[in-house]
Parts: sequence; C-alpha cells; structure tokens
Amino acid sequence: MQTKLQPFIDRYNEISELLSSPDITSDIEKMTDLSREQSSLEEIKQKATEYITTCNDIEENKSLLADDELGELAKDELKTLEPLKLKLEDDIKVLLIPTDKNDDKNIFLELRAGTGGDEAALFVENLFKAYVRYAELKEWKCEIISSSDGTSGGYKEIILLIKGDKVYSELKYEGGTHRVQRVPSTESQGRVHTSAITVAVMPEAQTNDITINPNDLKIDVMRSSGCGGQSVNTTDSAVRITHLPSGLVVTNQDQKSQHKNKDKAMKVLQARLYDLETKEAEEKNSAARKDQVGSGDRSGRIRTYNYPQNRLTDHRIGLTLYRLNEIMLSGSLQELIEPLRTHYQAEAIKNSGL
Repeated sequence: MQTKLQPFIDRYNEISELLSSPDITSDIEKMTDLSREQSSLEEIKQKATEYITTCNDIEENKSLLADDELGELAKDELKTLEPLKLKLEDDIKVLLIPTDKNDDKNIFLELRAGTGGDEAALFVENLFKAYVRYAELKEWKCEIISSSDGTSGGYKEIILLIKGDKVYSELKYEGGTHRVQRVPSTESQGRVHTSAITVAVMPEAQTNDITINPNDLKIDVMRSSGCGGQSVNTTDSAVRITHLPSGLVVTNQDQKSQHKNKDKAMKVLQARLYDLETKEAEEKNSAARKDQVGSGDRSGRIRTYNYPQNRLTDHRIGLTLYRLNEIMLSGSLQELIEPLRTHYQAEAIKNSGL
C-alpha cells in the first residue's frame, strides 16, 4: 500500500514547487491547471501521509514490546494505531477508485411517465418534488427546463437542471425504472394499481465536451400548446430541434421567448448527445441508455414505492425501508443514495483488485 501511495505525495509536493516557480506564476492557464490537479490530490495526499506515519509508528512500537520500561506503553499505543491503520486503508481504497470524469458536473434529471397512464403522470410529479426537496437539503439550485402536463394532473415528462457540488456523483444511480404501487384517487373499490415511470440522469455537457454541426440540426418553431399564459397559441415560441444523425428530438415551449426555448432545447440536446457519446465510449453503445431508462414497463424496475405498506425497496442492493411517506415528503433520499454509493464503491474496489 505504501508503494502505491508515495507517488501521490511526490506529485503533490512537486506541484507545490512548480506553483512557486516564476515561470508558472506568469502563466495563468498553467497555474490554474496545476492548482486544480493539486486540489484533486489533497485528500489522498493527507490520507497517504497519515497512513505512512501510522505504519511507521506501528513498527516502532512493535520494536519496543520487549522493553521492560516501554513495553506496556507500546502495547497500549498499538491498540489505537492498528485499528486506525485498517480504517485508513478502507478510506484510501475508496480514494483510489478511478474517478468518473462527470462526477463534478451538474445534471439534467429527466422523469417520464411510463406504464399506468394518469397514475404514472401523478407519480412523476411526486418523485420530482422529492428530488427538489433533496436538492434543497443539499443547497443545490434547480431549474425546470421543460415540462409536459398530464391529462389529469402531474407530468407526462419533466426535465430539471440541478446545479451544485458533485450533483452527478450523488444522483447518477437514480437512473432507471421506478415502480409505484398505490390506490388511485379514482379507484372506488380500493384496489392497488401498479404504475411505472423512468428517470434518466444526464451530466450537463460543457462547451468542449461535445461539438454539434449546425448542418445536422432541423429546427422547427410552432405555437405553444396547453397551459402557459397569454403567449400560448398566439406566437411561434415553441421550438423543436431534431438531430438528424442520431434521430434525437428535443422540444421546449416553457418560455414565452423563442430564443430562450431554443437555448434550453439545445442544452438538453447537448446533454443527451454527450450521454450517448460517453456510453458508446464505454463500449455499451445505445443499450446503456436503454438499461438506464428502460421502456417504462414494470419489469425493468430498480425501485418500488409501495404506499399501502409504506414500503420503499431498492432492488439492486436489496434495501427496504418502511418510511416511504416520510422520505417522499421530506426529500430525505440520502437514506437510499448513501447505501447505493457504498455498494458501488465496494464493487469498484473488488473489481480493481485494491
């Protein structure tokens, strides 16, 4: 372990020396890049230094065990140092997991009604509100990019931009089919209905992440439809952008301004294309998005929300909580997100051979 850690300490110290060099201080771009790299090494460098110091202290105390005067003191020290070493090893293994380049990015969170008609649209709204409450607890900022109302309330689809610290890292495991079981308000005999919605988590694409050829776009403008104020059906403010090579289509009509609708639609298109390109680079092709989004069918579920039993189950890790109502109302999704992150970190450690 010490052999693996020393290069991180050496590189951190090397950057410290470089940042004090006149050649670097006069180059703002280079200095920014080095400062960013050093910041990314800060935690592993601190843990590595503490780990090496702890290992050295353990060896020193072991050498004193046979000493008549210091043996008992050394034994007491080892009772503290050896558990500390094990904890530091666990912490370091997590830090050594290869990082996802998108972990620090903002996200577009896309929720769509699937199987279940009106009830699915109502649950899209319920889960959307839970995510917004969770974002508020994390002090993230939320912005509705586009939405399509359900026929009896809720949303057929809603896309939310969430900005903040490591949003993608926190929410990237939320993608998939979410199943809900409850009695609809229109059900006179109290029968439980099963519906499903899909959630997609897409990192916000930066300017240098994806290049879109304007010639690959077909842009249509039209009059907005549905609720939306005086501009609805009076101006051609709604925008539909079709990316011809991929067939992806994005429509936005939430703003009165055609320019603002076009700008939001382009951002969503960039995110979808970047998401698709990233998955293809990982040799998963378009199947990765199908795995995440699914078809909206009940069978591809990652999580079940059972209201009659107040039960919430994540099927990927076998976690069941009997606090569904409280979690949904308060937005305390950390009870689900943290165990998921821990599970996938453990899988990554196992697969990396650390």
